[in-house]
Amino acid sequence: MQDSVKPNGITPSQTVGPFFKYGLTPNGEYEWNDAFTNSTLTPDVTGERLRIEGKVFDGDGVAIPDCMLEIWQADAQGRFADPQDKRALPNASFRGFARCGTDKDGNYSFDTIKPGVVPDPDGKPQAPHLLVAVFARGMLRHLYTRIYFSDDAGLASDPVLALVPADRRATLIARREAAKPVYRLDLRVQGDEETVFFDV
Repeated sequence: MQDSVKPNGITPSQTVGPFFKYGLTPNGEYEWNDAFTNSTLTPDVTGERLRIEGKVFDGDGVAIPDCMLEIWQADAQGRFADPQDKRALPNASFRGFARCGTDKDGNYSFDTIKPGVVPDPDGKPQAPHLLVAVFARGMLRHLYTRIYFSDDAGLASDPVLALVPADRRATLIARREAAKPVYRLDLRVQGDEETVFFDV
């Protein structure tokens, strides 16, 4: 019987293949747009249209080329397209959900609207935000985070953001680019400046 050989060096930061990518592309073309879109925009949507852009990095600071992000959000009036939200939906076809795969350089983007203020379980207003799930090879469970908007006055009183240490809050706040309806936020799954992720 042969002695076991120990590998040299460190364990790679990503160890499980990108199998989810193949499973989510039903046409067999392995293109991200086979199964979903990065846009929440619908013909009847109201609100401020915007784009969110960024890159996703692994623990070594290397861009992840085959990560997948999902977003969920309220509409501009703070209403969710969910049976649990009993308020009327003025945007009948707006679902507030989108998926996006990163490109070869780790870039992602979403076309959406700025969501409205929504209450937390205690009825306290939360600043407009997107809920985000991050899927990537090497992660057996996906990660959950939020994206807030740098120019929103409600940041200072948001009850969830208040739970995050002050020196880590910037990892959740997308910065608006000058003169454009574009916000930018890079996501880091580990390492220096790791994005704050939530247990849910």
